[in-house]
Amino acid sequence: MQASEAAGQLFALLDEACSQYPQHAHFPVAVVDVSQQVLRVFFDGEFINSYPVSTSRYGIGQDEGSYKTPIGVHCIREKIGADANIAEIFKARKRTYTQAAIEPEKISTDRDCVTSRILWLTGLEEGINKGSGVDSYARYIYIHGTPAEGHIGQPASEGCIRMKNQDVIELFELLPVASLVIVRA
Repeated sequence: MQASEAAGQLFALLDEACSQYPQHAHFPVAVVDVSQQVLRVFFDGEFINSYPVSTSRYGIGQDEGSYKTPIGVHCIREKIGADANIAEIFKARKRTYTQAAIEPEKISTDRDCVTSRILWLTGLEEGINKGSGVDSYARYIYIHGTPAEGHIGQPASEGCIRMKNQDVIELFELLPVASLVIVRA
C-alpha cells in the first residue's frame, strides 16, 4: 500500500469516528496501530505527534479474561496520576509513592507495573468493546507507563497499551477526558 493511500485511509477512519461520535469530535484523537506498535495523535485533521507503544503479547481481542488488546473506537473515561512522579508505581489505580526502576533493555521482568500516568479507556461500540463480556472499561484497559521500556515497540503487555514514561506524561497532557482512542489492527 502506498503511503498516500494509507494516509487517506487513516484520515477516512478519523472522519468516520468523529462523525459517528460528534460529542467527542472537538477533542484530539489518538489512533493506536497494533501492526506498527505506534500511537498517533491528531487534532482537527492535523497530525500532532506519534509514540511507540506496546500492545498485548496475546494479540487483539475483546473477550474478558483474554489479556488481549481490544480494537475499535474508545474514549478516555478517566485520567489518573496528574501529579505523580515519572515511573511512580500505581496499584489498583492508586499512587504508591514508590518509583520503579526503568529498564531500557529487553529484559523480562516478573512484574507488569503501571507507572507515571493512567488514561482509562471505555469502549463506545456495543458488543465490540462495550457491554457484557467485552467491556474495555470493566477490563481495566489503560494507556499507561511501564518500567519495561526496552519492550516498547513490540507486543508485550497483558491487554493495555504501554508507553515510555515520558511519552505517557506528554500524552496525558495532550488528551483530555472524552478524547477518542481508536485501536486498529
